[in-house]
Amino acid sequence: MLLGVTMQNNFRGKRRRLRFGSISSAIRSSAFLSLFSIGAAVQAAFSQAPGNAAAGAQPAAKPAVITLQEAIRRAEASVPGYAAAEAASQSASLDRSIARAGLLPTARFLSNDIYTQPNGVYTEGDAGQPRAPLPRFVANDSRPWEYMAQGIFEQPLGFAGPAAVRRADAASALAEAQLEIARRGLVVAVTNLFYTALADDNKVAVAKRALQYASGFTKLTVERERKRESAYADVVKAQLTEQQSRRALEDTQLADETARLNLGVLLFPNPETPYILKAPSMPPPLASREDVAAAAAKNNPQLKSALAALQASNADVMAARAAYMPNLLLNVIYGIDANQFAVNAPIVTTGAFAGIQPRNLGYSASVTMNLPVWDWLATQHKVKQSKILRNAAQVALDATERQLIAELDQYYAAAKVARDELASLDQSVSTAAESLRLTRLAYTGGDATVLDVVAAQDAYVAAEYARDDGRVRYETALAQLQTLTGVM
Repeated sequence: MLLGVTMQNNFRGKRRRLRFGSISSAIRSSAFLSLFSIGAAVQAAFSQAPGNAAAGAQPAAKPAVITLQEAIRRAEASVPGYAAAEAASQSASLDRSIARAGLLPTARFLSNDIYTQPNGVYTEGDAGQPRAPLPRFVANDSRPWEYMAQGIFEQPLGFAGPAAVRRADAASALAEAQLEIARRGLVVAVTNLFYTALADDNKVAVAKRALQYASGFTKLTVERERKRESAYADVVKAQLTEQQSRRALEDTQLADETARLNLGVLLFPNPETPYILKAPSMPPPLASREDVAAAAAKNNPQLKSALAALQASNADVMAARAAYMPNLLLNVIYGIDANQFAVNAPIVTTGAFAGIQPRNLGYSASVTMNLPVWDWLATQHKVKQSKILRNAAQVALDATERQLIAELDQYYAAAKVARDELASLDQSVSTAAESLRLTRLAYTGGDATVLDVVAAQDAYVAAEYARDDGRVRYETALAQLQTLTGVM
């Protein structure tokens, strides 16, 4: 297989020199042709060998067909910045749930066994209980062993909890707005890369046609010069134009490959994966100015982000002021806290309570109030600090609203101009193609010069390129408008 490919490349190189070379070059090319034929035969025999039959039977994988929506979907799964924004939004949503859980009562189970070293002194066995040594630690119970098995229910009451919930709600809305901002920015970037790569594909096709035109014109000038109908200078100019067209094709192919690699980084694990771009032949229409303004006022993520930041600042002010208010904690305990790990204590055998069996299982309830008195003006300063930040958030919200109005006018005007230019660019391409055809006919009839033909060819290529660039400009302008409205 390698032999066949090598001989093919060498034969192509010799065939180019045959056009301007001598008879000896033709002989050498014939020799390379023979070698190429041998290499092709070896390649065919190798592909038909039993060991390679299975490999030859496997069809090549078809390139993936990528639309703009598919490109955006794939980019959302591969761009680190968007993944970070999505993770931040999900984390803020969980913080919101955690803050709300702080307003609800909590339940936990406590199990504890305490043994204290006896001090050698025994009790008299009150209420019919047997004698037992007293513990050395005064803080513990009157016996060495103490068992606890309790269910504890707690409910905090205060203003800090609701403030934390409001703060978490605002933070979640802010993170969600930031995620939408990141998504829309990603849409703009992917749209630009998508249509740039598509335009470069079209430019490669245009450059190939231009090279064909230049090659055909070179043949035409050589034929006319042979018939003494034109000067040799026309041949030279046509050859220079063909060489320039070939170099322009190579540059266009390089730009196209670069654009496809840049887009492939966002689409595939391997950027070199082949793919085909598919887009509608006609660009989408532009909505009216009133519809765009209404959508921008309703679905603008920058405005939502600034509003959420202001709400978070209001929650911070509320949380700072909550430090002035008392905090209450309701605590209810149900279980066992006794010297025996049992529901019932031993039966009393003596005294007035003889025959009674006390119960160890029971409950207790307590209410704790924490009333702030003096903290050296720390709470007052926190309230003042939160108000300062709230004022800054209000200024940011007002600035965002003004910026929204300016960007709406700017982006809509850019999209409208780009849309209006598309029809003019299509007409320019048609005019340039007709001008090239007429100029070539006029040159054939002797009514035009070679410079006229070259100028017409350049004008046609420039018109084709401008139309492709105009489509990229319009689609990008629509994507930028989408950052404000949420719809294309």
